[in-house]
Amino acid sequence: MKIGTDGILLGAWADVSGAGTILDIGTGTGVIAIILAQRAEQAIIHGVEIEPDACEQANENMQRSPWAIRLTAFPSPIQDFVHSSKTKYDLIVSNPPFFSGGTFSSSQDKTSVRHTIKLPHGDLLTGARNLLKKDGKFCAILPHLEGLRFKEMAGNYNLFCSRMMEVRSKPGKPIERLLLQFERDIKPLVKEELTIQHESHNNWTQEFLALTSDLYASL
Repeated sequence: MKIGTDGILLGAWADVSGAGTILDIGTGTGVIAIILAQRAEQAIIHGVEIEPDACEQANENMQRSPWAIRLTAFPSPIQDFVHSSKTKYDLIVSNPPFFSGGTFSSSQDKTSVRHTIKLPHGDLLTGARNLLKKDGKFCAILPHLEGLRFKEMAGNYNLFCSRMMEVRSKPGKPIERLLLQFERDIKPLVKEELTIQHESHNNWTQEFLALTSDLYASL
């Protein structure tokens, strides 16, 4: 899977302040984990990835990065990792699969990523809950409707949304993505908005540039 805007947004938006340990669930080829290593200069970052080839690529990418000493990817489903890990995390992030039904694609790799077969959202929330430190944060990005459902579902796992960013691609467009932050304690919800670009192609908004410009070679 190519580097996408979703991963960039999540890596740039997640609150890394004070984080000494970070976990990326479903790390894929390691892009979000590497972004977090760039932003959280002292943190140890782990990725967990069920697909062996993707996990191998993630470790290769991590070792080629300037932050290799702080990055490791583990070839494991989160359902197993939650029982084997001896680490609790200050920050957990995930760009999870989001289709729970519908027609399968002809590409098995994309199907595995896009469908919640290998990572049901209940298992993701259970893993995050069990691996999160008492005052830790769990951040995810999802399409708008799926994000609202996930936000409601999280309450059943005693994870409560404390921060939410509504993302539009252009002015006047509907909300396309939700960036969501969850904590163990109920707090007043902080809502934010982001429009990625103006009407003309690649004419980025100042808000998008402020959030992500450190992560791109050029914008």
